[in-house]
Amino acid sequence: MRIVSIVGARPQFVKLAPVAAAASAAGVEHVIVHTGQHYDPMLSDVFFRDLGIPDADVHLGVGSGSHGVQTGAILAAMDDVLETAAPDWVLVYGDTNSTLAGALSAVKLHLPVAHLEAGLRSRNRRMPEEHNRVLTDHAADLCLAPTEAAMSHLAAEGLAERSMLVGDVMTDVLHLVRDRVADAPAPLADELGMGDGEYSLATIHRAENTDDPRRLERIVEGLASSPHPIVLLAHPRLVAKARDAGIELGRGAIRVREPLAYPQLVRAVLGSRGVVTDSGGLQKEAFLLRVPCTTVRTETEWAETVDLGWNVLANTPEEIAAATERPRPADTDAAPYGDGRAAERVIDALSARRA
Repeated sequence: MRIVSIVGARPQFVKLAPVAAAASAAGVEHVIVHTGQHYDPMLSDVFFRDLGIPDADVHLGVGSGSHGVQTGAILAAMDDVLETAAPDWVLVYGDTNSTLAGALSAVKLHLPVAHLEAGLRSRNRRMPEEHNRVLTDHAADLCLAPTEAAMSHLAAEGLAERSMLVGDVMTDVLHLVRDRVADAPAPLADELGMGDGEYSLATIHRAENTDDPRRLERIVEGLASSPHPIVLLAHPRLVAKARDAGIELGRGAIRVREPLAYPQLVRAVLGSRGVVTDSGGLQKEAFLLRVPCTTVRTETEWAETVDLGWNVLANTPEEIAAATERPRPADTDAAPYGDGRAAERVIDALSARRA
C-alpha cells in the first residue's frame, strides 16, 4: 500500500510524526509532500528534524499569499505530484489551505482521500479553517475523527458511514515528547532568566486576531497588562501585521522571542503558569500537559478543554489579563483525545479500506 501525506503547516508536522512512524512499522510505502505553506525554518524544517520525520519526498515551496492565492498555487502543483505517485490513499491533515487543496486535487483525480482530524467544528464561518475542514470532510472518502464529539458532528452532516473514531494523533507524539523533555533544562531559563512557574506562554497568529489592527492592539494590551511576565512566541504573521499597524509587541509584561522548536515548546509549556493562544493545537497540548489555557477566540473546536475547566475563552484586554491569573482547575483523569495509539489505528483503517 502506498500513502501520500500532504502537509504544509506546523500542526500538520506534529500530526505527521506518529503517522510516519506507524507507516514505517507496518511496512507501508509513505510519500510525504510538503507544500511549503509554512516556509520559516523554525515552523517547518526543525519539526522534521526534532520529531524524527523523514525528509519530504516533494517540496512545492508555495510560500505565503492570500488564502485564494495560496490554495490555488498548491492545487496547481498537486496534480502532477499525485499522478506520478499513484497512491492508494491521499491523507490530508487538519484544516489548512494545504488540507483543502490536497483533497480537491485527489478528488478530481479520482484518488481515495482520508481526512485526519475530521469532524471538528467551531461554528464560526468567518474562519477560513472552518470552511477548509467542512469542505474536506464532505469531499473525503474516509473521515478519521479524533473525538466522540467530532463523530457526532459528522453523523449530523450525513457522513457517519464513512467516519471512524481513531483518537487524536497529536496525543501520540505529545506523550513521547513530554516524557523525553520533562527533566530537561527549561529553554527560557538562561535566555530570559525565568524559571518554571514564573511566566505564561503566548502565541497569536490567526487572521481574525492579526488582520484587524484594533483587535490586535487590544490583545497586546491585555497581554501587556498581566501582573506576571508573558513570553510571546512571535509567529512571522504576527510580527508582520504588528509592524504594519505600528503596534509595539515588546511592552509591559510581554517578552518577545521567536517560535520554539517543538520539543522546547513542550518543555516551555510544562514550565509555564499557563498558556494564552489562538492556536487550536496548542489549546489541546496545554490540556494534555495539564496546563491552564486562555484562548483568544470567541469559540473553540476543542470544547472538551472548556467543559473540563482547563480552557477559557477571553477576548477583551480585561478578560485576557484576568484569565491568566485564574486558579489552577481541579485535576482530571479525563482522556477525550485518546490513548496515544491513534496513528496505528489510522494505518490499520487505511489498510482495511484499501480500494
